[in-house]
Amino acid sequence: MNKIAKQINELAEKYKSYTAKNLSKLVKIKSLSMGEKEVQLELKKQMEEAGFDEVKIDGLGNVIGRIGNGKKILAIDGHMDTVDFGNLDNWDFDPLSGEIKDGFVYGRGSVDQEGGPAAFVTAGRILKELGFDKDLTIYFTGTVMEEDCDGLCWKYIVEEDKIKPDFAISTEPTNLNIYRGHRGRMEIEVSFRGISCHGSAPERGKNAIYMASKACLEIEKLNERLKYDKFLGKGTVALAEFISGSPSLCAVSDYAKIHIDRRLTWGETKETAVAEIEEIVKDMDAKVEVLYYEETAYTGKKYGMEKYFPTWKIPENHVVVTTGVETFKELLNKEPIVDKWTFSTNGVTMNGFYDIPMIGFGPGNEVLAHAPNEKVPIEDLKVASAFYALYAYNISET
Repeated sequence: MNKIAKQINELAEKYKSYTAKNLSKLVKIKSLSMGEKEVQLELKKQMEEAGFDEVKIDGLGNVIGRIGNGKKILAIDGHMDTVDFGNLDNWDFDPLSGEIKDGFVYGRGSVDQEGGPAAFVTAGRILKELGFDKDLTIYFTGTVMEEDCDGLCWKYIVEEDKIKPDFAISTEPTNLNIYRGHRGRMEIEVSFRGISCHGSAPERGKNAIYMASKACLEIEKLNERLKYDKFLGKGTVALAEFISGSPSLCAVSDYAKIHIDRRLTWGETKETAVAEIEEIVKDMDAKVEVLYYEETAYTGKKYGMEKYFPTWKIPENHVVVTTGVETFKELLNKEPIVDKWTFSTNGVTMNGFYDIPMIGFGPGNEVLAHAPNEKVPIEDLKVASAFYALYAYNISET
């Protein structure tokens, strides 16, 4: 282990309790999408106390901390919004407890996804303590609205804040593995128009429910024949919602709508996915459309994007991946697992749209994301904080 790696490991261990306490403070603040204001103010405060060179909140509400002023730019990203608690009967503890015990921090957001930002605050403190002076600017981004619309925050950062990194790390949970991609996704809505008539003589009308039901059965078959990628796996299509309407419960339905969750593997695109559904409903009075997201952030800023989130993967031999592997080996003296996420992340925009080379490395196991009894190992937080600090040193030399 070289001198810098040894110093970073020692400081990550020294600040292990500090990292856990910072995370606990974040977890105790409920922070659903568009309601992140208080947790963002707490994160900003933590960055400032850690000695970051600059900390600001942008127009959408993202917290952006900076260390360094070099020509190359590294971004370390983690979203600060969480999903809601679900059925509280499924929890063994208060989701907002932020309790620290038995080597874990407990509560909603500890894994998905505030553990990553808590670790990168510590990484920033370590870098400042070591006098980091490489030709690198590091942006630490605590982003908003990811759970509602993954990648929207980074659309704003690139297009409005005019920050486009040369490299990036997503701190989404990876169980301390290195991830280099995941399937894309999109949301498709299909509306069916029927003709109502009295239910006593259904032959006089055209039943929208029957049309939609036939389409649903064909979509089920479509799922079986979608593309497969050796690394990312198979594309999928799933029905998420079925809504219908009629003038009365004694009438034939004249309206139906289905919501489709489409996961895209390598080689599948928005155009190919839409064409597959259009082929299924071509003989029906139906409209196929990709949905658009537009909501108001806690800052009052209204912002949006189409709900198409591209597939992305980084080659194993790319410098962002190989740097991650070497960083892991220096810190832990073993080979990392290099894999992919099952779910979607801000990478859909960062790499999918803007082609920013990136990897994922984060504390916690993704199986606990959106699940009851969410908790993250404090040891994971320590390792992640060391990884982000050493990665900054290593990528600056490439």
